[in-house]
Amino acid sequence: MTSEDAATTLERDASRGGMPLVCVVVPCFNEAPVVAALLAELTAVMGAATFPMRVLFVDDGSTDGTGEALARACAGDDRLALLRLSRNFGHQAAVSAGLRHADGELVAVIDADLQDPPSVIPAMVERWRDGYDVVYGVRRDRKEGVLTRAAYALFYRLLRRVADIDIPLDAGDFSLMDRKVVDALNALPERGRFVRGLRSWVGFRQVGLAYERSARSAGRSKYGFGRLLALALDGLVSFSWLPLRLASLVGAVSACIAAAYLAWALMARVFLAQTPPGWASLVGVFVFLGGIQLVVLGIIGEYLGRVFDEVKGRPPYLVAGRSGWVGSATRRG
Repeated sequence: MTSEDAATTLERDASRGGMPLVCVVVPCFNEAPVVAALLAELTAVMGAATFPMRVLFVDDGSTDGTGEALARACAGDDRLALLRLSRNFGHQAAVSAGLRHADGELVAVIDADLQDPPSVIPAMVERWRDGYDVVYGVRRDRKEGVLTRAAYALFYRLLRRVADIDIPLDAGDFSLMDRKVVDALNALPERGRFVRGLRSWVGFRQVGLAYERSARSAGRSKYGFGRLLALALDGLVSFSWLPLRLASLVGAVSACIAAAYLAWALMARVFLAQTPPGWASLVGVFVFLGGIQLVVLGIIGEYLGRVFDEVKGRPPYLVAGRSGWVGSATRRG
């Protein structure tokens, strides 16, 4: 960091008692049933806030009229803006697009389904005034089914145990970030982005804020089992070498077992003058070793596939259109 950058950072930190502009990034995908409630909630929060706020919706290729409804809302309120992606690129890509185009001293990220209440944002701003650069929401209670809650709990605890960085438990993308943190995230070159992990990786002063997580206001969750599994793999592979190390360990243990079996077979043939019985057991050993090899290749393939995506250099999203203040704002990417 140069002396000029350090001076700018100190000046910004010293002015935390002022009136920062908060830009709320809201990724949306087929959220037509909840748009009206979402707009009402955000409008109420903006009206009650003691600081200026604006909202940037990111339409991630919706096909149910979500984009059209948000565009009409933006036309009637200059605090609202809409960024429309050319197709569905995924939740993490939509969040990244919002961070790239958001302005303001503070940027909040919140999902459109109202499970993470916008009314918590002012409390996050107060924690920022206390000197924290990142205030992330910690889900104190979830209203999903038992299996979903158990899957999330297992994922977060497994990720924290194996990751090379300290990723907080039960903390999703719902957060408030200082401009310097957002700039640091935007400067990262990788395209396969696990935002909550990257948010931990960049560091700065971070603190959690517990809140009650509500049930969806309307509609259905877009994160089915397949997408949740893909997100979990992204987090594990992006921030840990442990799967590769485990693959090597399993391979070594399997080789030792196979060597011991071979030694026993030779001793039985030479010293006991008998052929070890059981073709079934022999076939079982071969199948076991073959399965281990496939598992190891699969783990390597997960890492190699992500390297392949990064090498291609394709952008994580494409913007098809802009509405509201983001159309005239200085483009960040």
